[in-house]
Amino acid sequence: MEQTSSEILKGWREFYLLMGTAAATLVGLMFVVASIGAGLFTDAHKDMMKAFITPTVIHFCVVLFVCLAALAPSLTSVALAIVAAAAVLIGIGYSCTAEVRILKRYVSTTTLGDRLWYAPIPIVGYLTLAAAALSQLVHASLPDVEWIAFALCIILAAGVRNAWAITLWVAVQPRNG
Repeated sequence: MEQTSSEILKGWREFYLLMGTAAATLVGLMFVVASIGAGLFTDAHKDMMKAFITPTVIHFCVVLFVCLAALAPSLTSVALAIVAAAAVLIGIGYSCTAEVRILKRYVSTTTLGDRLWYAPIPIVGYLTLAAAALSQLVHASLPDVEWIAFALCIILAAGVRNAWAITLWVAVQPRNG
């Protein structure tokens, strides 16, 4: 009989609850930053928002939704793996799109550190999450909750770092008016 997420995450519930809560809070804070910097986000900066802000929000949302799925009491281990796999596809898609945009338009105004944190580092997190999901689908036993947790930590750390960089950028921009 297939296990439910409650059985799978025995001993990990608080970790996923805290991780999901942090991700949800950070999504909200990104809306605050966007509101504060609303005057900056004109058509001239539309591509910049797509390259930097949207992927950061997506990273937080991926962490949030994987944690929500993990905490759903009746979700099966295979269903959790499918949710994780879908999150991987979305996250890698946004990370790759951000990398292309950065390399096309912002390579001269970003540091190597910026470029690493906006795409390659989150992709490592997503690939780790993919490996955990694939392992679950192939073995149909307990998912490696430690690897899922590790992957979510990488993705959340990338989001936090990038949100801080965005916040600093908004804070130092001259205000019109």
